[in-house]
Amino acid sequence: LAASAQVEGGTAAAEEVKIEVLHLPEVCSPKSKKGDLLNAHYDGFLASDGSKFYCSRTQNEGHPKWFVLGVGQVIKGLDIAMMNMCPGEKRKVTIPPSLAYGEQGYAQGKIPPNATLIFEIELYAVNKGPRSVEAFNQIDKDSDKKLSQLEISQYLKEEFARDGKKRHPSVHDEILADIFKKNDHDGDGFISAKEYNVYQHDEL
Repeated sequence: LAASAQVEGGTAAAEEVKIEVLHLPEVCSPKSKKGDLLNAHYDGFLASDGSKFYCSRTQNEGHPKWFVLGVGQVIKGLDIAMMNMCPGEKRKVTIPPSLAYGEQGYAQGKIPPNATLIFEIELYAVNKGPRSVEAFNQIDKDSDKKLSQLEISQYLKEEFARDGKKRHPSVHDEILADIFKKNDHDGDGFISAKEYNVYQHDEL
C-alpha cells in the first residue's frame, strides 16, 4: 500500500485490479502461482453498461480454457486477478484499461478504447506449469532436447490420468494441436527447448 500511495494525483487506485471472492472452497489448495497451468471458465463484461463481450462457455464446445498464468497468455489484469486462486474458487474482478486493452481497445472483441472490464471467473484446476526445466526434461523421454507430438501426447495422458477426471478423447487432441500451433514456430513438428520457452500472446 505504501508504494501505491506515492503515485501522484491519486491515480493508483484506478490502476489496481479489484478482486471480490464469490465462493471459496473449504479445502483451498493448491493455490495458483506464476507458471502454473490453469483450467477456468470466465465471462467478460464492460463495466460501463454491463454488456457481456466474452463467454468461454460458448466457445470451444463449452470446454474451460487452459492457459499458463503470469506469462502474458491473457491480459495483464487477468494474470494478476488469478494469482493465489484455488480449484473451485469463484471471483469477480474489475480490471482498469491500463491492465486490459488500454487506449487502443480491442475491436475484434467488441471492447472500446479505455474500457474498464469485469470478469467472473471460476477456476477448475491448478496444475504444475509445463514451462519449467524439470517439466521439459520429464516430457523429453529420449533426451534429444526437443519434444515430439508423441512425447507431449504421452505427457497429456499422464496428466489427465493423474487428476482422474473424465474427459472426451477429443479434448486431448485439441490441446495437443493447440500446443503445436502456438509453440512450433519453425513448423518442423518438434518443440525445441527455445520454442518451449517462448510465450505467444493469446487474445483473452
